[in-house]
Amino acid sequence: MKRLFALLFAFAVAAAQAQAPQAPEIAARSFLLFDVTTNQVLAAKNPDEPVEPASLTKLMSGYLVFQALRDKKLTLEQTLQVSERAWRTGMTGASRTFLPLNSQVAVDDLLKGMIVQSGNDATVVLAEGVGGTYEQFVEMMNRQAQAFGLKATSFKNPEGLTASGHTSTARDLALIATRLVRDFPEYLHYYSTKEFTYNKIKQNNRNLLLYRDPSVDGLKTGYTDAAGYCLITTARRDFPNGQRRLISVALGAASAEARANESQKLLNWGFASFDAVKLFEANQAVVSPAVWKGASNTAKLGSAQAVVVSVPKGEGDKLKTDISRTDPLVAPLAKGQVVGSIKVSAAGATVVEVPLAVLEPVEQAGLLGRAWDALRLWIQ
Repeated sequence: MKRLFALLFAFAVAAAQAQAPQAPEIAARSFLLFDVTTNQVLAAKNPDEPVEPASLTKLMSGYLVFQALRDKKLTLEQTLQVSERAWRTGMTGASRTFLPLNSQVAVDDLLKGMIVQSGNDATVVLAEGVGGTYEQFVEMMNRQAQAFGLKATSFKNPEGLTASGHTSTARDLALIATRLVRDFPEYLHYYSTKEFTYNKIKQNNRNLLLYRDPSVDGLKTGYTDAAGYCLITTARRDFPNGQRRLISVALGAASAEARANESQKLLNWGFASFDAVKLFEANQAVVSPAVWKGASNTAKLGSAQAVVVSVPKGEGDKLKTDISRTDPLVAPLAKGQVVGSIKVSAAGATVVEVPLAVLEPVEQAGLLGRAWDALRLWIQ
C-alpha cells in the first residue's frame, strides 16, 4: 500500500503539470504544491532536483518517533538521558534546545524541542532512544524512505546537519510530510505550537506563517548555507463539501522572510485557483458488478476514502469518470482487495486515478454453486 501511494503520488505530478493553471513565480530553487485531500500535485518546479534537506530531515525523524509511540515502544511521559553525543551536537552553533549533559528529559519535551525549536540535541536524544544507537536510527530512516518508495532520498543523520550524501528532493519531502500528516494527525499539534520554553530559555517556532495565517498548522523550517532557507507548510481551509489540506514545499529561498512569503503565495494560489469537487463518499458503492462462485451474486466496489478531485476554478462540471475492473470477479473477494480503478478525466486528460476496491467481503459459494458458475464461465 505504501508503494501504491508513492506510485499514485508520482502519477499525480505528471497529471497535474499537464492540467494546472499557471502557477505564480516563486523565488525558490525548487518548489512543489500538493493537495493532500485529492492526492494531486497542483504545481512544481524542479521537484526532482537533489537538495540538502537541512532540518526538514526532522520530519522523517518525527515520523519514526510517532511510530514508536504508536507501537508502545515509547511513552510521552518516559524520560531519556542526554548523551554526550546529543549534547555536543547541540553545541555546534546550530539550533538547539539547551539540554544539560546527562539530564533526563521527557519524550514530550524532546518532541517540542525537536519540532518547535528545531533542536539538534533533542533530535539526537530521540534518535538514540528509538533506534538504540544513532547509527541504527539512521538505518531506520533509510528503510522507511525505501518503504515510502522514495528514490532520491538518502539520510546520513537525524538532525539535518550538512553531510556528504545527505540529500532529498521537493517531491520526496512532500511525500514524507503527507505521510506524517495522514498517519499521525494526533501529533500534528506539535507542529503548530508557536513557542516552547526549556531550561528557562524560550524559543519561538521559526515558521512565520503560524503567526500570519490561521489556516496554517505546520510543518517545518530548515536552513544551512548549502540548502538556503527552506519551509514545508501545511494549511487546512474549508470548501463546500468539507475541508481541504494543501502542503507546500519551498527550497532554497533567500531568507526566512522570503521562504514564508513564497510559501504563502503558493498556498493562496492553490486554494484560490482550484475547486475541490467530491465525486464519491468514502465506502460508497460506485458499482455493484456480478460475482462468480460467490455466496453473493454481486460485489460492492468503491474507495475506502472519499474521492475528491481538484480542478481549475469553475471546471467541475467537465469531469468524467471511467471505471475499469479485472473481470470476471471470482469469489472469494477480501475487503480492500483492489480489482480495478476509478479514472477521473477532464477535456480528455486524466486528472487522477484511484484504486477500485472491494468494500464488503464476498465469501465463496457452496460446492454446487461453484460448480454451476464454473460451467457458466466455461460456456461463455
